[in-house]
Amino acid sequence: MRLHDKVVFITDADSPSGKAIIDRLSGEGAHFVLNSVSGGENIRANVERCQSAGSKVFVVNIDLCQSSEVEDMLESAAGQLGTVDILVHNNNVVRPISVETGEEALFLDIMNANAKSAFICTKAVGKQMEAKQSGKVVYVSSIHAEKPTGSSFAYSASKGAVKMLTREASIVLGRHGVNVNAIEFGPVEGDDAAFESDISTLYHSYRYKVPNAVLGSYEDLANLVLFLSADEARYLNGADIRMDGGFLMHYMDFKMKRPGGSV
Repeated sequence: MRLHDKVVFITDADSPSGKAIIDRLSGEGAHFVLNSVSGGENIRANVERCQSAGSKVFVVNIDLCQSSEVEDMLESAAGQLGTVDILVHNNNVVRPISVETGEEALFLDIMNANAKSAFICTKAVGKQMEAKQSGKVVYVSSIHAEKPTGSSFAYSASKGAVKMLTREASIVLGRHGVNVNAIEFGPVEGDDAAFESDISTLYHSYRYKVPNAVLGSYEDLANLVLFLSADEARYLNGADIRMDGGFLMHYMDFKMKRPGGSV
């Protein structure tokens, strides 16, 4: 088991990515601190599978943008499970907002949910990791740290902030044996609706803009999170790993792989 008795803190356990990561890592012997907006209701089946596999689970519902809440929670969790070995920050709030007409409050909501929470959690967990001179931080980010959405500039800005947080944290926490890396993930089923745009055609026929015309899954993501959380990734630090099946390499529609052999 690659994560035997390691304590993993997942910041959005209720999301599709969170559920897939829980299931994958529990099979490798991990224990969990799970932040769940539903208070555990939406991940009941996942938690039961974890416990059946021998994992210990500590479920909370806290505001990740409040340092005091995060620090108090980590102290309570440490009393039951031990300190955190692996932080998986997978917050991913997407809402339409325009540079021209967007409201400041919505901009701040998105930045706080996706970027400020990453900073707060990294700072708090980093103290525990520094004390034992080891740890892993994995940010589940997005290809939109690189590519505009055409629908939510604040989302792109928040993921761009996480990209630079990865690099800054890697050189600071890296001195204490902590690896900090980001996964720039996408696209998956439903992203055409999530990033629906009046000015961009990026997600038109987006499945076929993946060279092999096969979209990724959250299980694919969970496999990469596992690798970055394990000892095999000891020499990866400060990396942005794009996991998109080659989607962002697409540039000419007439060469797309389509059903029936047409291009």
